[in-house]
Amino acid sequence: MSTTTLNRRFSVAPMLDWTDRHCRTFHRKMTKHSVLYTEMVTTGAILFGKGDYLHFNEHEGPVALQLGGSDPEALAKCAKLAAERGYHEVNLNVGCPSDRVQNGRFGACLMAEPKLVADCVAAMKAEVTIPVTVKTRIGIDEQDSYEFLCALIEASHDVGCDDFIIHARKAWLNGLSPKENREIPPLDYPRVYQLKKDYPQLHLSLNGGVKTIADSVAHLEYVDGIMIGREAYSNPFILSEVDENIYGDEAFTLSRHQVVRSMYDYIEDEMSKGANFWHIARHMLGIFQGQPGARGFRRHLSEKGHGKAADLSVMDKALSFVPEA
Repeated sequence: MSTTTLNRRFSVAPMLDWTDRHCRTFHRKMTKHSVLYTEMVTTGAILFGKGDYLHFNEHEGPVALQLGGSDPEALAKCAKLAAERGYHEVNLNVGCPSDRVQNGRFGACLMAEPKLVADCVAAMKAEVTIPVTVKTRIGIDEQDSYEFLCALIEASHDVGCDDFIIHARKAWLNGLSPKENREIPPLDYPRVYQLKKDYPQLHLSLNGGVKTIADSVAHLEYVDGIMIGREAYSNPFILSEVDENIYGDEAFTLSRHQVVRSMYDYIEDEMSKGANFWHIARHMLGIFQGQPGARGFRRHLSEKGHGKAADLSVMDKALSFVPEA
């Protein structure tokens, strides 16, 4: 069981098919303080799946597990397993708008059932001592009033949840794809700021549309934490700014090339256990975003990294396209 005290001033969002353990290992090379989240894992996968959906490496920590589900008993069982495995936090997904998630009665559709969300939170908190948190939107469909959002927050707070991550967009459960739901509904940062004003006792993190560490610092004037998603994935080197600018720690000194090479031992070790080179390398495609030679790096890695014989020689060649200062 983890005894780490989390400082959630900055975190990298749970992103399905993206933030797996290889991605988290890579991100951890650039920031030692940020809280990293797993992909959303359903209770069914954990309890009945054939794979080990809770595996993570100690070097990835602090790591939070995001759970998808709506059955309090199943969520409680999974939270207990997560705590036993050493996760630092369990987060309930009340924000994903995909059809697949709705059909399973979890994700953003749960916003319409604040009592059920509270029951889920209470059941998990009864089983673990690590933090149980909720990630949600500001509304769904036509249910997008400030009062609607407050009702959800208050219900979970009443059973002991003090930490919420608010994606500052509403979700349309019908008519928009998950990708469109990340882009089309307008951002409403003032609503999240207001929530912090009205509930100062809560730890509130803001998510949605944040693209720079400078923007993160500006938002932290109004909220307690920032969660960055897609930008941290497509332009991961911004994470090298976090420890100094968000946590007041010493400046990061490795170059992009050095960050890539710092992954070599991990890649070799994982491949010796049967991992595919591309499954690790794909997370590194954006490391040179905005730099001369970045396109050549991405192209070579994408074209040559998929084969069964692909190994670190592919990465070495890809690096040769980027001038090293």
